[in-house]
Amino acid sequence: MTFKKIGFVTDSVADVPPELVKKWNIRVVPIYVNYGGQSYLDDGVQLVREDYYDLLPTQNPLPTTAAPSPGMAQEIIHRTFAEYDHLVIITIPQQLSATYNVLRLAVQDLPADRVTLIDGGGVSLGIGWQVVAGAEVAAETGDLPAVLDAIAQARDHTEFAAMLAGLEYLRRSGRISMASAGLGTLLQIKPIVTVTDGAVVPLAKVRTANRAKAELVDMARAVGEIDKLAILHTNNLEDAAWLHDQLADIAPGDTYTVNVNPALGTHVGPQAVGFAALSKRWRR
Repeated sequence: MTFKKIGFVTDSVADVPPELVKKWNIRVVPIYVNYGGQSYLDDGVQLVREDYYDLLPTQNPLPTTAAPSPGMAQEIIHRTFAEYDHLVIITIPQQLSATYNVLRLAVQDLPADRVTLIDGGGVSLGIGWQVVAGAEVAAETGDLPAVLDAIAQARDHTEFAAMLAGLEYLRRSGRISMASAGLGTLLQIKPIVTVTDGAVVPLAKVRTANRAKAELVDMARAVGEIDKLAILHTNNLEDAAWLHDQLADIAPGDTYTVNVNPALGTHVGPQAVGFAALSKRWRR
């Protein structure tokens, strides 16, 4: 077997923690968030996530999100490609963003046998753990089939769930039907959702926040032995810390707490809390 140097590119929706971006030399293509007549890159510089979520409830109309510019995507991808024998790119689902198509066009002039483009199917660390798993196996083996198998296994063994403060942001952004959103608002339901194959899927509709948080704990525990865990929130450190405490006995020592990317948070709204857990089963 020939050892290949395999590189990774993803987009900012993947929420790969900065420590892991640095460790595995992952390149991140930032997505745009548009509000106040301006466009901002989700690169940690133009947009500060804490400030953005404080501002979000005051915005009318709701901010919008946009795919990376073709030129920026091409520049990042081509620069990364020059450093590796093979490039693996994992993105936000096609159903949720034009980002996949922008990155597809950005690699058209590269050798097809040296680039693999993957629709990540999920959001946040639902994508990010695929990237990290692939990078780990690439460093261990330098074997592309093993890397692609690891990514597929990570996708199949990652559980993502989030409790939203309400359905209004999903309704306003068009990510959920008016009928479903109206029901949730009327009954003051705290929805728990996931994203599967690019679709927002309800997991539970619970009357109180405390009961919804308890449901999240049960869902995380149902994963079994956890290899990688991220506690996710949109400016909700209090509930994120509570969830981490509830899972302390099963959480890996390097569990991450992530204020999720604005491209996702714009559609779910502030005060959400959830998790992305990668089961140890992905290693088979």
